[in-house]
Amino acid sequence: MAKVARMYYTQGMRQTEICERLNIHQSTVSRVLKRAEKEGIVRITVSLPSGTHTETEEALQAGFGLSEAVVVDCLDDEAQIAHDLGAAAAFYLENTLKPNDVIGISSWSAALLQMVNSLRPSQRFKSNRVVQILGGVGSPNAEVHATQVTRRLADLIGGEATLLPAPGVVGSKNAREVLLKDRFVREALDLFPKITLALVGIGATEPSRGLASSGNIFSPQELKLLSGKGAVGDICLRFFDENGRPVVTELNERVISMELEQLRSVRRIVGVAGGKRKMQAIRGALAGKWINVLITDLATAERLLAGREDEELKMAGRGRAGQRTR
Repeated sequence: MAKVARMYYTQGMRQTEICERLNIHQSTVSRVLKRAEKEGIVRITVSLPSGTHTETEEALQAGFGLSEAVVVDCLDDEAQIAHDLGAAAAFYLENTLKPNDVIGISSWSAALLQMVNSLRPSQRFKSNRVVQILGGVGSPNAEVHATQVTRRLADLIGGEATLLPAPGVVGSKNAREVLLKDRFVREALDLFPKITLALVGIGATEPSRGLASSGNIFSPQELKLLSGKGAVGDICLRFFDENGRPVVTELNERVISMELEQLRSVRRIVGVAGGKRKMQAIRGALAGKWINVLITDLATAERLLAGREDEELKMAGRGRAGQRTR
């Protein structure tokens, strides 16, 4: 065991080379290496580089039922958080994108814009399509942001872009109905059920500067109405409460974007968001299972886990109180 372990781990020999040198079968080499580990002759340690937080990621995955979590070290600055989360999202996308994925991406997210700016060009996925899932028409200056996210992402991966040429928020239900009949708007909407990977920002009820400058926001009175109904955040301007339940108001009838129930049917939904301002929104998105992959900053991850622990302690306390009552 010691000889085989030394040849394999210290001298860097392949198992086939060990077989030839010692005149034994490869299955014997494999079996001996496993035995050497059990006997303590071989001890395997993993030395993680600084800045990686695998334990925190695993705790998020277990605590919130996520398929994956990515936690990033960031300074406590909103612009820096968007930049760093965007870079992490670019790395995630480069390593997990599959051939024939249909990517849905929401506009007006600073982190997703940074993701596109950080992405390395690749022509591996020419069959992929990128679909805008939140209306991107708005202020002429800000509109460049929305179309850039979709078009540039498609260019970088060698795919095709389908824009959603409509505002995210329109003035009335009738205006929305007219726009939904537009051929190019319908072309984007008809692709929503085919999306396999959604990249979304998570918004607080208080709009970000980018969204506010776009004009795709509700008035202060309308935002007050949403808050009064318990809204804590949104994905694609579809609002939900702290438990993740959709907040349904007449304002929904003025939004042109993917609906939450449509989003739920997407196989991979990646939420890219962090910072104190968005804490309640991220927690609500997790509670509603509106995302199954989260890319966030370390401080936000720790707050989410602390809140989860507090909730579990409260539940345990209620359970003990109920037992005493009985």
